[in-house]
Amino acid sequence: MTSFPAQARRVRDDGLVPNRRLHALRECTLHCAPYGFRATWHHLVVTARIPQRLEDDPDALVRAVQELEHTRAVLLPVAYAYAARRRREKAAGSRTAATPAPWNSWGWCRVAYCPDPEHHPTAPLGQVVARVLDGWAAGVDADRQCLACGTERHRPGRACPICGVHTGGPATVRHTPSAEERWKRIWRREGMPAAAGMPNHD
Repeated sequence: MTSFPAQARRVRDDGLVPNRRLHALRECTLHCAPYGFRATWHHLVVTARIPQRLEDDPDALVRAVQELEHTRAVLLPVAYAYAARRRREKAAGSRTAATPAPWNSWGWCRVAYCPDPEHHPTAPLGQVVARVLDGWAAGVDADRQCLACGTERHRPGRACPICGVHTGGPATVRHTPSAEERWKRIWRREGMPAAAGMPNHD
């Protein structure tokens, strides 16, 4: 797997055929998937309005990769700071994190994991990620309050009924055959709902 920046350049390369640009976007999403790959992909298809016939709107791929770039700008400094702190702690002889980051245990790219690929926050990815990371940093009890949307939690251990984020991460969820069929439909961009508007990154 090549780097995110290299794949992002391919997404923007209008000299490539649209399908190659789409697969470059897929690689970018594998590098940066805050909802998990499937829900992040669905979010990008809807918000960037990626059509089934890519030739109808190839710029949709650029809109999608721009949103991922904004999200990485939020995620990477926090992930790097956490990694640097853990190196210092280990060098000092501490094998257990002094300040655990639960989201880091299943990979920082799934910081706001959504088990249902079609049920995820509608706000721009970067905004949601910032809220989740700020919530962890502030010590908000994720069993009592959804870090992504602030909804009071009455059923800990389950995805938020409002925004779909599951603070327990992917290890807590089992995919069913019906979920696999839904994913195939999403990947083919069949029957995608129209987005209300483009995310505002300002």
